[in-house]
Order: sequence, then structure tokens, then C-alpha cells
Amino acid sequence: MIRRSVLPYLAWVIALVATVGSLFFSEVMQLPPCLLCWYQRIAMYPLVVVIGSGIVMRDSRMKYYALPLCLIGLVISIYHNLLYYGLVPESITPCTTGISCTSRQIEWLGFITIPLMALAAFLGLSVCLLFYISEQEGE
Repeated sequence: MIRRSVLPYLAWVIALVATVGSLFFSEVMQLPPCLLCWYQRIAMYPLVVVIGSGIVMRDSRMKYYALPLCLIGLVISIYHNLLYYGLVPESITPCTTGISCTSRQIEWLGFITIPLMALAAFLGLSVCLLFYISEQEGE
């Protein structure tokens, strides 16, 4: 079983990998992000700094700063996946200019897509932060 004091470090690694991965897809692989991907980036990128700062400063309230960004990103990611897999009609999509939010750019093993990776990252971050109890709170 994972000790709860490790969860912020795990959350930081998830945020860092998601940030570097999204930059790799757009800058190295030249895959343009859709509008919903941009919104998810807006929620994800600051988490590397917020969670990292909370760890360095041993701030027991760090999860209260990071969790709202995680949950906002999670909601956007859930919507993006519902749209991507056709469970929400494309007529209500916010992607009117640029690349479509439902375009298939990557599909590893037949089911691993960019929206699914973002959903997994935000879900993992949210779980880590929700179950994190600092040493000060545990006393």
C-alpha cells in the first residue's frame, strides 16, 4: 500500500509527465492541439509549479490550491472524451475553428488517445490530492 505522504510526489510526477508529453505532441510531433486540449493545458501546466512549490515549502494546504485546477481539468477532460467517443453530439462542440476536438491524431493499441491520456492524468492527480493527508493534518 502506498503511504499517503508519497501522494504529492506522485501527483507532481503525473503533472510533469503530462506537461512534457503534451509539449512533445505539439512541438516535436507537430500535432496541433484542439480548443479543449488548450483548456486542459491551462489547467495542467500550473500544477507542476503549484504542487512542486507545495512540496518544497512543506505546505500542508497545497492540495487546496491544486485541487481546483485538477477538478476543472477533469471536468473538461470528461467532456472532451464524451465528445471524442461520440456520446455527446458534435453539434454542441466548442471547436469551431482550428482542429476538431474529435479528430483522431494518435490511437495507440487501438484505444489510447490524447483525450484519454489527459483524462487519466487529471483523474490520477485528483485521486492523489484527495487522499493526501499531510503529517500536520494527521496529528
